[in-house]
Amino acid sequence: MKHKNRSALRRAIFASGIAACACALAAPARPWSDAGQSPDARARALVGQLTEAEKFQLIHGVFAQPDQAHNWPMPAGAIGSAGYVPGIPRLDIPGQQQSDAGLGVANPVNVRTGDVATALPSGLATASSWDPQIAFAGGAMIGGEAWHKGFNVMLAGGVDLQRDPRNGRNFEYAGEDPLLAGTLVGETIRGIQSQHVLSTVKHYALNDQETARTTIDVRIGERAMRESDLLAFELAIARGRPGSVMCSYNKVNGDWACENDFLLNQVLKKDWRYPGFVMSDWGATHSAAKAANAGLDQESAAEVFDKEVYFDAPLKQALARGEVSHARLDDMVTRILRSMFAVGLFDHPPQKGPIDADANLAVAQRTLEAGAVLLRNERTLLPLASDLHSIAVIGAHADKGVLAGGGSSMVIPRGGNAVTGLEPATWPGPVTYDPSSPLQAIRAAADHAKVEFASGDDPVAAAALAQQAQVAVVFVQQWAAESFDAADLTLPNKQDALVAAVAKANPRTVVVLETNSPVAMPWLDQVGAVLEAWYPGNAGGQAIANLLFGRVNPSGRLPVTWPRDLSQLPRPQLPGAVAAPGTPPPATVDYGIEGADVGYRWFQRKQLQPLFPFGFGLSYTSFAQTAPQVTVRDGLPQVSVEVRNTGARAGADVVQIYAQLPGNPIRRLAGFAKVTLAPGQARTVEVPLEPCLLSEFDVAKRRWIIRGGSYAIYAGRSATDLSAAVQVKLPAKVP
Repeated sequence: MKHKNRSALRRAIFASGIAACACALAAPARPWSDAGQSPDARARALVGQLTEAEKFQLIHGVFAQPDQAHNWPMPAGAIGSAGYVPGIPRLDIPGQQQSDAGLGVANPVNVRTGDVATALPSGLATASSWDPQIAFAGGAMIGGEAWHKGFNVMLAGGVDLQRDPRNGRNFEYAGEDPLLAGTLVGETIRGIQSQHVLSTVKHYALNDQETARTTIDVRIGERAMRESDLLAFELAIARGRPGSVMCSYNKVNGDWACENDFLLNQVLKKDWRYPGFVMSDWGATHSAAKAANAGLDQESAAEVFDKEVYFDAPLKQALARGEVSHARLDDMVTRILRSMFAVGLFDHPPQKGPIDADANLAVAQRTLEAGAVLLRNERTLLPLASDLHSIAVIGAHADKGVLAGGGSSMVIPRGGNAVTGLEPATWPGPVTYDPSSPLQAIRAAADHAKVEFASGDDPVAAAALAQQAQVAVVFVQQWAAESFDAADLTLPNKQDALVAAVAKANPRTVVVLETNSPVAMPWLDQVGAVLEAWYPGNAGGQAIANLLFGRVNPSGRLPVTWPRDLSQLPRPQLPGAVAAPGTPPPATVDYGIEGADVGYRWFQRKQLQPLFPFGFGLSYTSFAQTAPQVTVRDGLPQVSVEVRNTGARAGADVVQIYAQLPGNPIRRLAGFAKVTLAPGQARTVEVPLEPCLLSEFDVAKRRWIIRGGSYAIYAGRSATDLSAAVQVKLPAKVP
């Protein structure tokens, strides 16, 4: 009997084992690997499989470059760039290979092995295009290069508003207006992430100057920040859906940005319902429990940049003491994994391979051609005639290349640095010129003209060369970089004297600006034409020649107001930008002076006349716009404008719609659209308006509210060149 029972038991166990195996085959062994599930479901399934040690591994990244000053070697597994978060092979979690930045793949570690990249023009050039398609294409290009180099995270998406033209990082950003900046940067992020490369949006928030950036406390009221810098982030996040938000160095109203409960928890994660993770800037973490509880999810490169690795032993101790909950730790990890699933880091790992350099250079070239701004063109000096017999090209190393900005966003360009040996040679340098020679491109475009070059070091010699030529093209430059601000708006190295000397010798002088931001132009009335080329990028020389000779019609519009002088700024003095030795840095900066009225809104409030207004830009053709037609649908205005090309060349115009709210004298950009037209062609353009720009932020109710009443709608080509107002009544509503 015992033997029979034992045999029956064996048969039962065997049968149950078969059933168990069948169940195991039917259900995925790793449900987080099912790409058909949502990123949230996959992240929740995976986080439950992690040990506490593995969770801590994901919330702390390391510096991915050797650093002799800190005795820091290249981390195992890192391919060399800004940061590295090791993966967890047992659960198929890929590592995060994090590369700077928003203008291309910044990969200085491997430059000796020839690992270069395509450098886009500056962020202000993209913003000047007023074209979301240009922004998306640029993002997709650099995202694709990153992916083919083995990177899956780009520290891109700079959207801090330009409150001061002296800010050393303005070239990384997208101007002064929250709608324009949020839209264009959101499209750049969307382009990057279309290549399965996770993008950040940065630097959250109000990191609007480099002077004392790691210590300064930004003071501003909630409504003002909600309607300015935070609105730019809100719009960029809604449009681009970045996998991560990078918090900034500075304090905001007393708390460090990376441990600021208001910014991270209340606004970002609660009000905006942001599902991704917050990473710190490199050196921006100051605590363990406070930072984690305030919403920081990942500490970056702490061994080299922070005082200690807060998200290691200190956070473990805080967890053991109950100062940070296990649920919060799981939330940090879940957010990181969720973004990695959402962007495709699990399902589409990077594959190193060949890059189509020609196609990518074409993207960079189109970006500048769409974003360079023609500021002056007296007596139609431009476009240059192809039958000129002599041209003088002067200054700014135009025989070799075009200038790039410095700091963490600097790209080692295809072809290498065209001008070596300049100072500073180390951080935030080296000063770099993308190897795209305007001189060579002008020679190619000028057919049989004699094109001669002068360095500009000797203004007398430059003027003599200009006097002998039919046209003089003077290149001037202003190098800027992360970590410092300019003292003023003056061009360095006596370039104003150079331009004045050349213009006196030849009134047919064209000035090409390669600058970080607006600069003073005391010689403006003496020159025939001015083209703002920003930092032109890896194909800048060819793009500039195409614009000068009319092969491309300039269509850029300023994303910033161009002041006449420092007295027009909210803060004419920038304490600490040029400080005497031993002078302590400024402790605070008051952005409450202008509040939400940044840039052109400040100029309206103070009734100031800028040198060039926000939205301004000339063309080689002319356009006519009809008065805006405004109807109300579902409580929101619908605006259309007919645009006609009244000139003899094809070109692009930008329809800008400004709204004035009841009881508020300030007009604000509420919508825009770029339209390309052949000569004589007309098109009716529908311009969608952003509801937030028709609203006020109600601090008490923590939401945007359209108050209702009579709104004034304007259409035009700049903040000061507008149609008569069209009055429209809107009902009160929550958009």
